[in-house]
Amino acid sequence: MSKHTFDEMYAAPQQVRDHYRHYARWLAEQPPEVMADRREEAEMIFRRVGITFAVYGDKDEDGAGTERLIPFDLIPRVIPSHEWRSMEKGLAQRVTALNRFIHDIYHDQEIIRAGIVPREQIEQNAQFRPEMVGVDVPGGVYSHISGIDIVRAPVPGGQGEAEYYVLEDNLRVPSGVSYMLEDRKMMMRLFPELFSQNRVAPVAHYPDLLLDTLRAVSPAHTAEPTVVVLTPGMYNSAYFEHAFLAQQMGVELVEGQDLFVKDHFVYMRTTRGPKRVDVIYRRVDDDFLDPLAFRPTSTLGCAGLLDVYRKGNVTLCNAIGTGVADDKSIYPYVPQMIEFYLGEKPILKNVPTFLGRKPDDLKYILANLKELVVKEVHGAGGYGMLVGPAATAAEIEDFRKAVLAKPDGYIAQPTLSLSSCPTFVESGIAPRHIDLRPFVLSGKKVQTVPGGLTRVALKEGSLVVNSSQGGGTKDTWILEA
Repeated sequence: MSKHTFDEMYAAPQQVRDHYRHYARWLAEQPPEVMADRREEAEMIFRRVGITFAVYGDKDEDGAGTERLIPFDLIPRVIPSHEWRSMEKGLAQRVTALNRFIHDIYHDQEIIRAGIVPREQIEQNAQFRPEMVGVDVPGGVYSHISGIDIVRAPVPGGQGEAEYYVLEDNLRVPSGVSYMLEDRKMMMRLFPELFSQNRVAPVAHYPDLLLDTLRAVSPAHTAEPTVVVLTPGMYNSAYFEHAFLAQQMGVELVEGQDLFVKDHFVYMRTTRGPKRVDVIYRRVDDDFLDPLAFRPTSTLGCAGLLDVYRKGNVTLCNAIGTGVADDKSIYPYVPQMIEFYLGEKPILKNVPTFLGRKPDDLKYILANLKELVVKEVHGAGGYGMLVGPAATAAEIEDFRKAVLAKPDGYIAQPTLSLSSCPTFVESGIAPRHIDLRPFVLSGKKVQTVPGGLTRVALKEGSLVVNSSQGGGTKDTWILEA
């Protein structure tokens, strides 16, 4: 893949792309000190509201994870409507196929029998849950909330063109949507004039769409199903988001101790007595959901929950066992899934991927570690990863040993030159690499709010955008035609 970088705002130096023209004109008129003041104001407001992210690797003096603000950048990422329409179709296609795949592997396993995905890739996968075999879920939807990570990179041999690629599918408990919503609120507060000058598609209705999606998959025959958000608690890195979404949807935020099972139903303790729960939007990993079924020492879940779930008396969003489809070792098969289940060609491309479990691929990976991005198949958050071109000789050798010791635990991809977007950094406005996480909701239908969370690597030259690794966020504008 070509190493030159595609700039989202500029087709060439001083040549602004059409969809950025209005914004670029406005930006050129802003004194740097005004932008610096606005950035300080944004930081102060975010701190006051408590929009933070716990970083487990950093400890304060009490040994707890430190709370960090996710840096917010004032310069939006802008996507024209025709690009968004194509991406939106590609996202719906991909998530539909992934939901069909999850249903299939827990039922007839047709894709395994067709020889497309090897059986051991499923059944030896740490995220495969035998407890879900034969369990029917409402509407066949397993991943109700999906966060699909998309990057734009130059087309090999293209004349400055770039394409969108899916880098990763997050189907278990994808996070970040609260930052998408808060970034938009902040931009509207700091620069209201921009929203009268530009036709930016709204995102504020996401909590309403989320609540509709959750209610649509309720097992209960009731006009008003009871929905709750289940959080591991205030020490979780994404606790702000759990509380934010519960408040925005007008539903209860609960912890495992607030729930109990009786007569094959789940109830929540309230000041007015027990209340039956129909839908649980869970932000707790599978292993911790039910101490009777999974990890016996877990205090984060509810004893007996799996039994109620298998009987169809409560819906869990996302379903238990969805993680098997967002594993990095399954990712290379998604284009074939789309053709197998939907009979369609993929709209969004995968990044070319080499599998450590394949002897020829392994040979290639080991010979080209300096050029590749190598990832642990179960890694997340930018951890368990080697970025070859940025790694030291010692780091490359350590990874070589790790890959040789457990080849099936790794995949490798070319080092993509992620597109860049002008970003307001200490030295002024400079390009920084970005990605995009749109949030796809699947209930009775599949829908996506226009935009998503744009993450930005704030270190010059860095390709790691994860907030846990020092990345920031930007508002994402989809311009309406």
